[in-house]
Amino acid sequence: MSTPSADGETPDEQSPGIGSATTSNTFVGDFWVNFKRWNLKAVRNPFVLVVSLVQPIIFLVLFTQVFGGIATEAINRGGATITYETYLVPAIAMQVALAAAATSGVGLVNDIEQGMFEKVLVSPMSRVGVFAGKSGAELLRIAFQIAIILVLGIALGATIETGIVGALGIMAVGILFAIWFMSLSNIIAVITRDQESTIIGANLLQFPLLFVSTAFLPLDALPDWIGLVATFNPVTYGVDAARAIILGQDVMTVIEVTQFGGIWNTLVPAIGILLVLDIVLGAIAVVMLRRATSADVQ
Repeated sequence: MSTPSADGETPDEQSPGIGSATTSNTFVGDFWVNFKRWNLKAVRNPFVLVVSLVQPIIFLVLFTQVFGGIATEAINRGGATITYETYLVPAIAMQVALAAAATSGVGLVNDIEQGMFEKVLVSPMSRVGVFAGKSGAELLRIAFQIAIILVLGIALGATIETGIVGALGIMAVGILFAIWFMSLSNIIAVITRDQESTIIGANLLQFPLLFVSTAFLPLDALPDWIGLVATFNPVTYGVDAARAIILGQDVMTVIEVTQFGGIWNTLVPAIGILLVLDIVLGAIAVVMLRRATSADVQ
């Protein structure tokens, strides 16, 4: 028989203690809480948004003005009449996605340094929900930044042959493209738990990835060894997918695909490869977040 406590209630009638506590957390709720939190952080610190946009904008303006003439000849060898502005905008859109994704790990390191990450670890929130909410907020920011690049590109003379649907498609490709690098940035953050190391590690990869791809020049205008590397470079597939949309035609040259027809000969293999990368690296990032403990982040 239960013995009444001093306040007249039996233990069964009292509020549950720590050992019997239950939570009403759901994945959707955990996602939404983290999504709002990281959006608020971005609004309160617009410096990150500006910095990740400045460099790609400089590239867009300088490359079109300095290399426009030479590059236009290279991309129109087969008799096409594509302006370098139109050719370059998809590459700069993917560069924006890459630069913004690189800051994802930095945000995680800030949480680690401020002790917020430790609080999340001991909370009942879903690790997948935490990571998905954070990623969702960052992907929204990336979509906004790509939209800015598209508007600027049109102002400089670029043409989106597929119209507004194409513009939305390029933004979608940019989001899909960014996920794998965001995951990699967070993996580096969990491993190093150091802001400088995370920044250096992520930034060290950006420029080599961009320049050993089809971002700035067509494959046949590049040295053979770069063409070989470009075949295994994720940037190539992100840029080619966006470029196929902006031009409304098949542009992939690193692998030959003919069974889908037209623009889909580029989009299907490119999106398939990016999806595999997203799933693999995203899963690794979530596993590493789950395995992190309070001791790890001291």
